[in-house]
Amino acid sequence: MPRHLTVSHTTEYKYSEPVAFGRHRMMFRPRDSHSMRLLNTQLSIIPRPLRISWAYDVFGNSVAYAEFGSVRSSILAFHSEITILHYEQTDLTSLLSDAAKTFPFSYPDQELSDIRPVMELRFPDPQHILKSWAEKFVDDSRHVTLSLLTSMAESIRSDFTYRGRPKSGTQSPIETLELRSGTCRDFAVLMIEALRSIGIAARFVSGYLFSAGRVPRRGAGSTHAWVQVYLPGCGWFEIDPTNGIFGNRDLIRIAVATNPAQALPLSGTFVGNPGYFLGMEVSVNVVENKNKTAAVDRGA
Repeated sequence: MPRHLTVSHTTEYKYSEPVAFGRHRMMFRPRDSHSMRLLNTQLSIIPRPLRISWAYDVFGNSVAYAEFGSVRSSILAFHSEITILHYEQTDLTSLLSDAAKTFPFSYPDQELSDIRPVMELRFPDPQHILKSWAEKFVDDSRHVTLSLLTSMAESIRSDFTYRGRPKSGTQSPIETLELRSGTCRDFAVLMIEALRSIGIAARFVSGYLFSAGRVPRRGAGSTHAWVQVYLPGCGWFEIDPTNGIFGNRDLIRIAVATNPAQALPLSGTFVGNPGYFLGMEVSVNVVENKNKTAAVDRGA
């Protein structure tokens, strides 16, 4: 039975004086897939833009662009609301090829050219600190691929301290290893780069997190980030090292990318004195509409 979920995401920028606005880029809308069906989407912006244009980026993510012209305002607010059917994926690795069950393994030649960009390190590791950290999971897992992945994710969840950080950007993986703390973005980048350092294809995922249990998920109430790993046979599947989630349970995928800068939920510029900027507030709320799930599912 799928979950009927509604995600409300509001971002508000405040300025001490009216300013003009450049183009703003938004990634709020998910793509339909076998694990998620988009039922409804609404987007409101204050002040009202002259136009909103839609496109797909190089990864096939849905991207919207808002143009404001000469309008000036001391507030810029975006409110996105999406309603989805979320299907939890089970038996994620049932199609894993026999050759990939133990590590190291090789990707098929027909796939290698396409996934090579997400196997390349994006952060320097001249002293092989990151690779050495990753290789310990290879040894501890006795070279069993799935055990390697779960052990690495669990180590990040249990051994590192989650600290929310409102500023955009990520720490380098080496910084995260040294600090033993970070945000969901930092933990995702750490795991992605660690996997790439030992030859496993991985990419960055941006989206939302549903938290309904007695123990709140770390990273709920804001946008969230996690990892997709590519394994021969079963393809891409999600791992959230911040919460130790293996699979897509409670994860609402909006965008995938090679690196975090390509999957920002919202970015743009304003024209005016930089000192006019007072700050921003972001709120995300994900709720389950239990009364609607069965009815919508029967009509699917």
